[in-house]
Amino acid sequence: MDTLLNIKAFLATVREGSFSGAARRLGVAPSVIVKRINRLEDQMHARLFVRSTRKLTLTDTGERSETRFRAIVAEVEDALESGRSVSRGVEGHLRIKCPTTLTIMYVGDVLAEFQLAHPNVSIEVALIDRSVNPVEEGFDIAIGALPASYSNVLDEPLCAYPRVVCAAPSYIAQRGEPTHPRDLIEHDCLTFLATGTTWSFQSPRGVIDVEVRSRFNVNDSQVLHAAARKGLGVATIAKYIARDSIASGELKPLLTDYPVPELWLKALVPHNRSQKPAVQSLLRWLKTSAQLPLA
Repeated sequence: MDTLLNIKAFLATVREGSFSGAARRLGVAPSVIVKRINRLEDQMHARLFVRSTRKLTLTDTGERSETRFRAIVAEVEDALESGRSVSRGVEGHLRIKCPTTLTIMYVGDVLAEFQLAHPNVSIEVALIDRSVNPVEEGFDIAIGALPASYSNVLDEPLCAYPRVVCAAPSYIAQRGEPTHPRDLIEHDCLTFLATGTTWSFQSPRGVIDVEVRSRFNVNDSQVLHAAARKGLGVATIAKYIARDSIASGELKPLLTDYPVPELWLKALVPHNRSQKPAVQSLLRWLKTSAQLPLA
């Protein structure tokens, strides 16, 4: 078990970026963290960090080892969990990646309700708006609506994630209203960093792809929404975010004859964690208890 403690000290140091941060996370003295990592480096006959007075940097060996060590720790923890008494119900630790705005508006409440119902499960939530490979970054579940898929990762669909192309009346009054997707080439567009500047539309003749000119590129949906309401340009926004602004007239839907292809909110789960009781319980909770009003 000493080796496992050494590995956990290494992973905590990577996550926190310092020995002192890892010590706080694990509830030990910084000298203990340093000693455990020194022992691990001795066992491996290799350095895991380049150490300086300002920061710690992973060596090539450290970078290669991080993913493997995360998988090892997850396997050990899953094995230990499976041997605990079922009388206490579902228990364990879940590390979850979620999109920022969706979590603030809806998913945060869903996760809190899940934990209330499963008091022996601890939860760590990281708000990240890019697509994440949960195997490489050590997540039990990565929730998102981007279409990316990864090797050795299960895609669990949760619900539809519709989007709408829209702009403020002030922008339309100044620049005119596009009537065909290709008209967007002449417009200022507001883009979401994770989805890029190629916008797709459905038509009777098939999908139309347009490379738009981005005037404002951001990785947060609420900031994108605010920029559209200010009249900066045309944006593609999740319906659940734009709904109230459309109802109040602050935003107007555009190109309604050319709908944007629907995305799906999904949970990405590493194969080797898919049978973890806490993971299975949360997936069932998300699919049955969480009625997310995204349409």
